[in-house]
Amino acid sequence: MAGALESQLHTPEALTLGFEERLGLLVDAEMIEKENTRLRSRLKNAHIRQNACVEDIDWKSRRDLDRSVFATLTTLQWIRFRRNLLFFGPTGIGKTYLSCALAQKACRDGFTVHFERATVLFKQLADAKITGTYEKMTSAIAKKDLLIIDDFGLKPLGEEARLELLEIMEERYEKTSTLVTSQLPIEHWHDTIGDPTVADAILDRLVHNAHTLTLKGDSMRKAMGKKDQETTELIPA
Repeated sequence: MAGALESQLHTPEALTLGFEERLGLLVDAEMIEKENTRLRSRLKNAHIRQNACVEDIDWKSRRDLDRSVFATLTTLQWIRFRRNLLFFGPTGIGKTYLSCALAQKACRDGFTVHFERATVLFKQLADAKITGTYEKMTSAIAKKDLLIIDDFGLKPLGEEARLELLEIMEERYEKTSTLVTSQLPIEHWHDTIGDPTVADAILDRLVHNAHTLTLKGDSMRKAMGKKDQETTELIPA
């Protein structure tokens, strides 16, 4: 408010306003600054992997992404109703970018987010057990409105990892939302998780109330690399 007052004192137009109007502007400035501070904090704590937003999504790319369906997802009603979201598709198709865009939108709309690659998440959980911070970490994850596990299924889970995942899913079940991206079709998740009983328990808490999107097409990274190469070839030496 002090900064906004200083700005008013150097703005002739503001000095022509009445006391109530100027006070209202100061209060508005304070509220906006506080919300911006909270937003910056949510974005920082979310650890979003890519700088992405829903407004910048490339709809020209062919990946079988229904624009109307995704527009519905951007309203984040699925988070408000504590439902989950699963993205399937080959590498480079844009699963991570789309999940980052939804994560950024969630932060903007006031939700708390935790974004992590699956391999990194399980490494962090294992390290937390060694340092004695496991309960603190899992408690913090459980409270996030949205947990995003990126690239699930790249490698089979060990016994500790699958039990940790089950514990996380149990704590979040019907209380918060989870988004998982994977190259691996869900019918192969039992093999990746490794234990049929634990796999059934995890999938029961994750899949039955989840929206599912399956993306198809060529790798966008490969297409962009080819385009950059063609552009370079056009530049005279």
